[in-house]
Amino acid sequence: MIDPRAVVSPQAELAADVEVGPFAVIGPGARIGARTRIGSHAVITGNTTLGADNKVFQFASIGDAPQDLKYRDEPTRLEIGDRNVFREYCTVNRGTAQGGGVTRIGDDNLMMTCSHVAHDCQVGSKIVMANYVALGGHVHLGDWVIMAGYSGVHQFCKIGAHAFIANNTAVTRDVPPYIMAVGQPAKPHSINSEGLKRRGFSEEQIRVLRDAYRTLYRRELPLAEAAKELAALASKHDVVQPLVDFIGATTRSLIR
Repeated sequence: MIDPRAVVSPQAELAADVEVGPFAVIGPGARIGARTRIGSHAVITGNTTLGADNKVFQFASIGDAPQDLKYRDEPTRLEIGDRNVFREYCTVNRGTAQGGGVTRIGDDNLMMTCSHVAHDCQVGSKIVMANYVALGGHVHLGDWVIMAGYSGVHQFCKIGAHAFIANNTAVTRDVPPYIMAVGQPAKPHSINSEGLKRRGFSEEQIRVLRDAYRTLYRRELPLAEAAKELAALASKHDVVQPLVDFIGATTRSLIR
């Protein structure tokens, strides 16, 4: 199932049913799981692991060296889970020694055309990165995040689960779970209620999260006081706990 015009290193490990298109290049150290399809002219290189049922479209570059001036050819990794889709010209870089040595991507993600995942990013599962979305180094994305076209994330920022980043938004500080962020720089707009409905959150859970949003963003409370009130709310409603945990772990401050 490997096109004779493809270049596959003898040191690469491919499952027996992997498909590789014409003029694709699979370098030494690459490990590719069952039923994965590699399109024509795609490049998989470096110490890169792809799980099962991934689709890599033509001209994508997966696992090449990080775009970091400190990088000195250290042996770093890229680890990708199952059922991900990398569309045309998508680029994903492996990690750096200073950043822990590994870039990780979970399962069931869609990386659209020309999107970029930089070194040492930790990307969850069921995420959509639309066309031309760019993640700087060391970015963390929680599960179910949606990033609309041309949005970007500054190095070391975190975006919590179920957040929605609007088109052309510039994320320069941490975005909590459930939040819709817009603007340059990103500002909180509302709860991502439509996304939560689609994922099965109940009307009651969404109402509670709207209350939590008002506490954090509309009552003009100092962050420490808002966090205390959110913790009290989380003791009664589990759905708020991820928000409380995220606030406690933020390192670049929250969008406010």
